[in-house]
Amino acid sequence: MSSTKDPSDNASKQAKTPFIEEGLYERAHMLVEFYPDNMGDKLGMEFTHFAKDLVIAEMPVDHRTIQPFGLLHGGASVALAESVASVGAWLNVPDESYRAVGIEINANHLRPAKLGERVEGRATPIHMGRQTHVWDVEIRTMGREKLVCKSRCTLAILKTS
Repeated sequence: MSSTKDPSDNASKQAKTPFIEEGLYERAHMLVEFYPDNMGDKLGMEFTHFAKDLVIAEMPVDHRTIQPFGLLHGGASVALAESVASVGAWLNVPDESYRAVGIEINANHLRPAKLGERVEGRATPIHMGRQTHVWDVEIRTMGREKLVCKSRCTLAILKTS
């Protein structure tokens, strides 16, 4: 078995320095420490903006995220949507003893993104209660900025032991 790496894997690792809202630096960096080898990492997601009212991540449309016809897979869009919404909710919990977990997500896939493009997911809060959050997510192609997917994610806010 050859262990050659795909060049697109390296390109996705060359992340830009993300914007981190004042007061969130430590928490944003904790995300990497929790589970650095996770689904988002496998799909090439890169978080570029951490704020209490806006979380942004980019993802390539490549061999990891396409369906058999060379277009962005709906499941990859949903994974990006839930990732940005979950991080947004987690940035707003009282402290690190809380977790945000998805309990419902819907997604309308409106337009295709093609192999070789990148998409950007932007999550903004609709409701932030003590026990549940609801986040709106738009996924757009980068460059053309066409709306690819519109999603809403509901998250439970859970206190860990």
